[in-house]
Amino acid sequence: MKTMNVAIIGSKFMGKAHSNAWKNVANFFDVPIKPVMKVACARDKKSLQAFADNWGWEEIETDWKKVIERDDVDIVDICVPPNLHAPIAIAAAKAGKHVFCEKPIALNSEEALAMYEAAKEAGVVNYLNHNYRRVPAVMLAKQMIDAGKLGKIYHWRGCYLQSWTMDPNFPLTWHMKKDIAGMGSNGGINSHSVDLARYLVGEIKSVTGMMKTFIKERPLPGAGAATFSAGSGESTEMGKVELEDAISMIVEFENGAMGSFEASTFAIGRLNYNYFEIYGSKGAVIWNLERMNELQYFSAKDGEGEKGFRTILTTDPSHPYMSHWWPPAHNIGYEHEFHHAVYDFLKGIDSGEGVKPNFYDGYLITKVLEAGIQSAEQKKQIDIS
Repeated sequence: MKTMNVAIIGSKFMGKAHSNAWKNVANFFDVPIKPVMKVACARDKKSLQAFADNWGWEEIETDWKKVIERDDVDIVDICVPPNLHAPIAIAAAKAGKHVFCEKPIALNSEEALAMYEAAKEAGVVNYLNHNYRRVPAVMLAKQMIDAGKLGKIYHWRGCYLQSWTMDPNFPLTWHMKKDIAGMGSNGGINSHSVDLARYLVGEIKSVTGMMKTFIKERPLPGAGAATFSAGSGESTEMGKVELEDAISMIVEFENGAMGSFEASTFAIGRLNYNYFEIYGSKGAVIWNLERMNELQYFSAKDGEGEKGFRTILTTDPSHPYMSHWWPPAHNIGYEHEFHHAVYDFLKGIDSGEGVKPNFYDGYLITKVLEAGIQSAEQKKQIDIS
């Protein structure tokens, strides 16, 4: 079987999720290319070695530029903060490497477009990992919409709610710095919702947004031990929060549908609540990540006295990807989406057809996100060119 060497850049949360997929995808899927976990790259050599040993990466490197220059690397997987996505992806593309990149794609749409143009010019497969597209229930919803079961789409309602920054003592991490993250909850989680809306409903035409930063200053990382006396009390060194905690958007789709988005890291009780509802002239679907194997479906064709939302358990071999996993009614989880993404990515390389969403999709997503911020700042509707 043909093999390709993979380099991963980044060894934290996403580095683990991606490594798990590269390690196990060939055990469950008939892959056309067998990935070889060649080299892992991160800044801290000690923790990186432990990461590589645990997941099975053959070598380590602390300089991503050296990884890109290697002739024995065919695929570069980017799992670092957004400010590094564009320089790494562009360099990798110019070096002829296929690129698998975590979301959000970049700091802004200009960087995203530059990434796409570099990949297109080099003729390399480029993939942006909005993993929720590859949940079987979401893909079933797509199949049903394409088959006309929902009819003409009228409404999208989406939200992505978390609560991990609510504590005012939570430190000022890179996620709250504009030069590293680019956007706050808008890029970090709302980008997922926008990708799903584009995938399931269509392109977005205009945006009206409102956003809020609830806590304006936070303790600097490590500042808890560096307190100093100020009169009779103590103070901790603080830093300015530069990005939004929450954003809401009302949108119009190019096909005439209306949509709403809400993303927040201040939704108490919600840890990772990714949810959408789609309503059409003939039916509706509802999906909730917290019950990711289920799709709620309403059909206007049901007889009188029988109408109502039904639950489809998407674990049957007829459902997308499920023939590769367990017997019916044996649920899959978060980590399986990454296996599906790697599988499709390898197929896209082998066929030469690529895979979606790609960097151009990332550019279009970012245009919508930027329009939401621009609208909130200018307090007016923004049309997306």
